Amino acid sequence: MPATRAWDRAAALTVSADARPRAAIAALREEVPAIADLFTFMRDAELRFATLRMSIEVRTAATQGQRVETIDVNLRHPGQVKILTLPAGGGTGDYDAWVSDGETIRTYTASRKLGTRRPVRSSVRGLDDPDLPGTAKVYVPRTGLPADSLPDLFLHPAGYCQNVLATGDCVITGLTSVAGREAIVLECANPRTIERVADRPDFLIRLAVDRADGVILRLEESMGDHVSRAAEMTSYEPDASLAPGSFAFNFPAGTTFIY
Repeated sequence: MPATRAWDRAAALTVSADARPRAAIAALREEVPAIADLFTFMRDAELRFATLRMSIEVRTAATQGQRVETIDVNLRHPGQVKILTLPAGGGTGDYDAWVSDGETIRTYTASRKLGTRRPVRSSVRGLDDPDLPGTAKVYVPRTGLPADSLPDLFLHPAGYCQNVLATGDCVITGLTSVAGREAIVLECANPRTIERVADRPDFLIRLAVDRADGVILRLEESMGDHVSRAAEMTSYEPDASLAPGSFAFNFPAGTTFIY
């Protein structure tokens, strides 16, 4: 029998008559959806809200012990984002900021008083060529977030579904509740990965996916019985009312600019 084709629809957005992308699946009707339907539902997660306020708690195993940090996100489509990352136990002046208005990105590391200002990078041209296979295309977000960050993974899971989860053995194991929201639990065993430290047969990813919006609410990565990283939304407020100053940021006096 032919092998099952992996999900490759990260960039296959459904477009309405006014040329705006819309969610292909309005709601999950089945308690246990098919894996491909769940991935498609997750791909369109950020299309289901106009504004968002959320917090993620991250626990990472390190040689010095467990490291804990909190990531606070304010977002308004299209383009406005403010992300503050604060280590547990840090002082009021110990934080990292990432702020974008859709045209310019500003970053600041308080512990080193370093700042940057740069334009938003243009996307790679040609990836929307209809002759390219689905696996060669990438999801283009409504609102850009820091590459390879947890906010990007949680809110833009299309590439993660296509390039990581779809390469492993996935199974839906049940339902749970995260931040007061119903979530679908998905486990992915031994996905293909380019990270040497995780390229081993006992590598397991466990996700909790919001049943209403498709965002990732919880991520746990483990090797055998050892949990190497765990991240969970402690607060998730789609279509939140955001104050006028929610995206304001001024570099403190004495900031050294790298570029």
